[in-house]
Amino acid sequence: MEIRFSGGRSGTAPLTWGQRAIWDTVRKTAPDDRYFNFGRILPVPGRAGPLSPERAAEMLGALVERHESLRTLMDADGSGTPAGAAGSGARILDCAEPYQALRDAGTIPLTVAAGDPGRLLEELTATAFDYAAEWPLRAGLVVDGGEVTHIVLAFCHLATDGLGAEVAVRDLRLLLMRGAVPGPPPPQPLDLARWQESGPGRRVAQIAAEHWEGEYRRIPPTMFDRPSGEAADPPVWRAKLVSRAMDLAVQRIAALHATSTSTVLLAFSSRLVSGVTGHGVCAMLPIVGNRFRGDTVNAVTTLSQEGLFVLDSGRTDPGDTSGLLREARPAALRAYRSAYHDPRDRDRLTAAVGLERGTAVHPYCCFNDMRFTDRADASHDERAVRRALDETTLTWPLSQDRLNCRFCLHLTAEPGGLGVSVTADTRFLSRPAMERYLLDLESALVTAAFQQVPELVG
Repeated sequence: MEIRFSGGRSGTAPLTWGQRAIWDTVRKTAPDDRYFNFGRILPVPGRAGPLSPERAAEMLGALVERHESLRTLMDADGSGTPAGAAGSGARILDCAEPYQALRDAGTIPLTVAAGDPGRLLEELTATAFDYAAEWPLRAGLVVDGGEVTHIVLAFCHLATDGLGAEVAVRDLRLLLMRGAVPGPPPPQPLDLARWQESGPGRRVAQIAAEHWEGEYRRIPPTMFDRPSGEAADPPVWRAKLVSRAMDLAVQRIAALHATSTSTVLLAFSSRLVSGVTGHGVCAMLPIVGNRFRGDTVNAVTTLSQEGLFVLDSGRTDPGDTSGLLREARPAALRAYRSAYHDPRDRDRLTAAVGLERGTAVHPYCCFNDMRFTDRADASHDERAVRRALDETTLTWPLSQDRLNCRFCLHLTAEPGGLGVSVTADTRFLSRPAMERYLLDLESALVTAAFQQVPELVG
């Protein structure tokens, strides 16, 4: 089957800041850039009634018409005529910065299958996108008895980020139930690119660049700078810890210290990186959603970018959770503000500061909280939390040859608790060290959850 769409306009524009950021990462990770594919599974809402494959295809077409990022290709020269031949993606990867090329009409293949929606999603995300010739959305329908039970969407990261994918799924659900999405469409990537090149956009970029430049002058050139001596084959591995005990402990710490669970995890993981690397100052790159402006909340595009979080762990004692979080809160706010930046500015200042310091400067250490909810709860009992440690699992779900980083920490909400994954280059952090890091993080958080909080004593 096919999804047919006919949108209102076409055109070209420079990449948005978010598109530039992910494009640079994609190029550095290729040919393993399938790493950035992700997807969503939408069970057909009961209120939508029986759904035929034809009706599902029609609603998917309406979704692509509403959100222009889902029909935008990469164009090497801004001519508006992206290469159409299969395999052109390999050639476009040689282009340092392509243009975005919006198309007004076309068809997208639609896979129809029976069985497990999760397996269909795995199939749809298994290969890298052809950025110049393939639409940045792959879609599938799971059918049973001629009716659609699930719609599976696989996204190219150049089209959207995780928050944008949630908007797309919400809008598709509304289309299935009501036949339309209320309200005008949100800003589109073409509009965002033009604003970012305007005077107000350049002023925002300058403020962010000043933060990056100042911090790059004082952070370690890179966090993981010592060979591990235990490189694996392939060199990049992922260790994933799923821990209900850590989840409950983080909730309790956040409630007791009046902060978010994300800030708690960012602070503790950064302090532990300092311990592992021997650097008293930790520079970590949190992935920030950049949906602070009201008009971008509902945008389906890639807005997420790296911010720069810098924590001087030497300013607090190892067991002083209150002091650690007092240091971390303003540092986190500065990091979030710095994330909405022009990657071209960052590239220029990185080169300039590197020349000034006589060495390349890049943390190669990132933090990505992929959860969509944040819960603080001080009521969790210590005995119950420590019993939950017996449920913790650790697996090795991924290995590959290339990654554009040396240490990437991902947080996910899992049925069994908090998921914390470390994807690392074992040439700098060995597999045993990755496992120790995750278990030490869990232990530190559980211990901190039941320390006395000075503000509450007496």
